[in-house]
Amino acid sequence: MDSRELLLESFGRLPGLVRQVLDGLDEEQLQHRPSGRGNSIAWLVWHLGRVEDAQVASASELEQVWTSEGFVSRFGLPLAEGDTGYGHSSSQVDTVRASGELLLEYCEAVHRQTTKVLEGLEGPDLDRVVDRRWDPPVTLGVRLVSILGDCLQHAGQAAYAKGLHDAGAGAGSA
Repeated sequence: MDSRELLLESFGRLPGLVRQVLDGLDEEQLQHRPSGRGNSIAWLVWHLGRVEDAQVASASELEQVWTSEGFVSRFGLPLAEGDTGYGHSSSQVDTVRASGELLLEYCEAVHRQTTKVLEGLEGPDLDRVVDRRWDPPVTLGVRLVSILGDCLQHAGQAAYAKGLHDAGAGAGSA
């Protein structure tokens, strides 16, 4: 397995994780914030998509799916167009409201763009510097691993939040 195949396999797991989390949840459940302060499932999935979208697009010099496919207007959030959720206050977390269908559609569209980027990679591409603000400068390979780690964490947080909801409803959790 080469680097490209490994990245395709790894990023390819995200849509299934998102689908699994969103399955069976209504909008009220998506908006529920554990302990009244935790991030909602809707926010976590939206943020996961925004992180992957913004960072893959930037590293690949592409337009974000958020704007190129009109998701910014479809979501209609009271946030700046480029907002990805980093540093959100509690009140900003509350503003991220969306149906499971829209969240999934966005994450799948982002995944399609990521897949195209990954399919076009060749070994030396991973050594290309994409961010000189760090010491050492960040390469595309390091950035992709960072994006994947962040997205997997948020998918796990969303699954945990769903498990809390299920346990509270008496359904038990695995």
